[in-house]
Amino acid sequence: MTSMSRARVARRIAAGAAYGGGGLGLAGAAAAGLVLAEMHLARRQVSNGAHPHVPQADGRYGVAYDAPGPGREPLRLTMLGDSTAAGQGVHRSGQTPGALLASGLAAVAERPVELRNVALPGAQSDDLDRQVALVLSDTDGAPDVCVIMIGANDVTHRMPPTRSVRHLSAAVRRLRTAGAEVVVGTCPDLGTIEPVQQPLRWLARRASRQLAAAQTIGTVEQGGRTVSLGDLLGPEFEANPRELFGPDHYHPSAEGYATAAMAVLPTVCAALGLWPADEERPDASRHEGFLPVARAAAEAASEPGTEVTAAMPTGPRGPWALLKRRRRRRVSESEPTSPTNA
Repeated sequence: MTSMSRARVARRIAAGAAYGGGGLGLAGAAAAGLVLAEMHLARRQVSNGAHPHVPQADGRYGVAYDAPGPGREPLRLTMLGDSTAAGQGVHRSGQTPGALLASGLAAVAERPVELRNVALPGAQSDDLDRQVALVLSDTDGAPDVCVIMIGANDVTHRMPPTRSVRHLSAAVRRLRTAGAEVVVGTCPDLGTIEPVQQPLRWLARRASRQLAAAQTIGTVEQGGRTVSLGDLLGPEFEANPRELFGPDHYHPSAEGYATAAMAVLPTVCAALGLWPADEERPDASRHEGFLPVARAAAEAASEPGTEVTAAMPTGPRGPWALLKRRRRRRVSESEPTSPTNA
């Protein structure tokens, strides 16, 4: 599917989500049924040897930066979403994406970071309403920034994409209205999962990218930012699947989560005004720039690690967005630290 075709499909899905339209087939009803059957088979295969325990990573990171005074209060980071956001598949808290992001954010901000994770393994986008309610029930108010990773289970359970995007958009809107910055890691490319065979890998990839592009439109229109996870792990998985995927071959390993977290970290920092000013200007040499939001969403879905954020409210072809290809920090530049309970 070309970028322009993906943009048209994503625009229709997002419009259906916004205006209550029916479910548009991600890859056609028959194809979706095949994907579902294959993914259920894959899940049964990967369940053997899986590690269902999710490490508890909540707490304070960057305690070395503790200091009294205004502007030195800990930043508050909250993770929402599914098993990827929760960190299922690893054994230590410091290996979860939340811990990695909290450690990296503390190093960039030179302030401690309080991490809270309300993500639920197996969650679909309709669970975001419950998760957001948990976040906003905090007596301290909304966190500074929320990171949402969701979508894979929507594809494998055949949730209509309009419904999926509607739930995500509502979650972003509620969090933004409460004052939190929001960064969404869009639906990963399910075509990289080892037990899924061709031609269903292609169908899974197509469905994943269509949903990711539609998620981007819905998120950006509500004032959030997105980072494409896409096939971020694809090349590494093909080269070394035992290292980049966990023992269940479905969830990322510690190295895999680090790769994804470091793709999201620059956008989290930028949302909080912590990234260098010269990085905020579009770089033509990296093919960055302002595009209609649907086109930006389609391009981001095809290139992992790409950020999309709102730019102009309207243009000749609807809202426009800024597409950024931020340089990812090396994992060694942001080693996780163990949390200290607040």
